[in-house]
Amino acid sequence: MASSSVKVAVRVRPFNSRETNRGAKCVIQMQDKSTCIINPKQPKDAPKNFTFDYSYWSHSSEEDPSFASQGKVYQDIGEEMLLHAFEGYNVCIFAYGQTGAGKSYTMMGKQDPGQQGIIPQMCEDLFRQTAENTDPDLSFSVEVSYMEIYCERVRDLLNPKSRGSLRVREHPIMGPYVEDLSKMAVTNYSDIADLMDTGNKARTVAATNMNETSSRSHAVFTILFTQRRHDHMTSLDTEKVSKISLVDLAGSERADSSGARGMRLKEGANINKSLTTLGKVISALADMQGTKKRRSDFIPYRDSVLTWLLRENLGGNSRTAMIAALSPADINYEETLSTLRYADRAKQIKCNAVINEDPNARLVRELKEEVNRLKELLLSQGLSNLITASGEHPHVFTPVINTRLRRSQCTETEKIIAELNETWEEKLRKTDSIRQEREALLAEMGVSVKEDGGTVGVFSPKRTPHLVNLNEDPLMSECLIYYIKDGVTRVGQEDVDIRLSGQFIKELHCVFCSEVSENNEGESDHVTFLTFTVSHKCKRYVTKDFCAFE
Repeated sequence: MASSSVKVAVRVRPFNSRETNRGAKCVIQMQDKSTCIINPKQPKDAPKNFTFDYSYWSHSSEEDPSFASQGKVYQDIGEEMLLHAFEGYNVCIFAYGQTGAGKSYTMMGKQDPGQQGIIPQMCEDLFRQTAENTDPDLSFSVEVSYMEIYCERVRDLLNPKSRGSLRVREHPIMGPYVEDLSKMAVTNYSDIADLMDTGNKARTVAATNMNETSSRSHAVFTILFTQRRHDHMTSLDTEKVSKISLVDLAGSERADSSGARGMRLKEGANINKSLTTLGKVISALADMQGTKKRRSDFIPYRDSVLTWLLRENLGGNSRTAMIAALSPADINYEETLSTLRYADRAKQIKCNAVINEDPNARLVRELKEEVNRLKELLLSQGLSNLITASGEHPHVFTPVINTRLRRSQCTETEKIIAELNETWEEKLRKTDSIRQEREALLAEMGVSVKEDGGTVGVFSPKRTPHLVNLNEDPLMSECLIYYIKDGVTRVGQEDVDIRLSGQFIKELHCVFCSEVSENNEGESDHVTFLTFTVSHKCKRYVTKDFCAFE
C-alpha cells in the first residue's frame, strides 16, 4: 500500500471579455511553486501566500517564457497519472474553481492544435503507449463511460436510450457505483474521441453573466484500463485493472454575480450544494491527517451524489490530483481567495493507493460466495421458488420483509458477475449495437450522420409528422422543424406545445390531432388532422406525414 498526498496545482487564465470591458486588474502573482494574491480593497496589506505542487501562469501570451501551455500541464500531471495507471493504480484528476475560471478548458480544451486538454491528451498517449508494446504475452483493453451529475441526478451521456436518471447504488465489495451505466469498448483513439464528442454535445450548458458556456453539471469521464499478462511458468493469466476518473466539476457561483434566475438559479443552488459537501469532505479528511482522530469519524460522503461516487478518490484507493482554476481579476477576488483556500486544504489529504492486481478473479469468487450465501438464506426459509437468475417472477409476494432485500441483493450480484464474465467480443458487439441505435435515433430526428460519426446536416424526417418554416429568403426556409407528437399538439402563443409569434397568431391558434394507423402493408402510418380555433375558409388534406390547407 502506497500512502501519498493529493497533488494540487493552480492555474490562472487570461482576462475574459467581461473582465476586460470592466477594466479589471490582475491580483495574482506566481513564482515557482508559490502563488500570492493581493487584496484590491486593501493594497497596503501583505499579500496572502500559498504553496502548491505546481503553479501555472497562463495569464500572459505564449511568447512569455513563464507561460504554461496545455502541453505543460499534461506533461506535469497527466503523464504522471498515466504512469500510475500502467502500474495498476486507480487514478483521478479533477478540476475545481468558480464558473468561467477555465476548468473545462484545462480538462477538455479545444480541438485546435495545441489546445487539447488533459482528457484527450491522456487518451491519445494511452493508445500510443499500448501500440508500442512488443511483448506478445501482454495485451490491453480499454472501456470508457461518460456521465454527468445534473441537479443531483446522474445521466448517461453515451447511451441515447437512457433518458431518465440512473440509480446510484452501493455494493459491499465494489462500493458505490451507477447502475446500468453504459461502458463502451474502444480499440483506438479515434473511437474514444468520437465518444468524447458525443458526450460533450449531450452535456448541460447554459449562458450566465459570468460565462457564455457555463457547465451546469459535473462531468465524470471514466476509463477502465485492463492489462492481461500470460505467465508461461505457471500457465496463469493475471490482470491489472486501473480505473482512471477524469472529473470536470461545475463552477461555484454567486447568484448576484452570475445573474441567475429561474432554472439557472436552481441549477446554481444544486451545484453549490454539492461543492459545499465536497469542501466538507476535504476538510474532514484534512483534519483527520492533522490530528490523531479515529478512522471511524464521520465524513459526509453521502450528503451529495458527487462525493459518494468519488469516495475512493478522496482519501481512498487512488492516486489523486486536483487542478484549481483561478480568475486573475480583482472583481473576482473573494471567489479566487476561496478557491486557493480550498486547494490548500486538499493538499493535506493522504490517499492509500494499492496496485489492483487481478481483481476480477478475486471479485468473481467473492461474488459467487455471496450468491451462494444468499441462496442458502432463501432455502433455509423455504423460499426456493424465489431463487432465479434474473428475477423472472417479480410479482411474487412474501410477508417476510428481508426476503425481498436478499433476493434483490442476489439478483444484483449475479448481474455484476455476468458483466465481469462478459467477453471482449461481446463488449465490442454491445458497443456497436448502441452506436447503431444512436445513429438510427438521430436519423429519425432528422440529423444525418457520416460513417465516422461526424454530423453532416439536418433533413426532414420521413415518418414523423412535422412542420417546417417558410421565409422570403430561400436560404432561411426549412431551417426550423416543429415535431407533432402523438395525440394533441397545441399551437399558439401561450401555454402551448409549439409557440409561434406574429401579429395574426392567436393565443391558441390551432390544434393538430395525430393518430397512428396501419396501412395495407401492415406498417404504421401517422394520420394528422388540423383544427383551427377561429373561423377559416379552408380545405383540409390529410396525409400520413403532414396536413396542408388552402
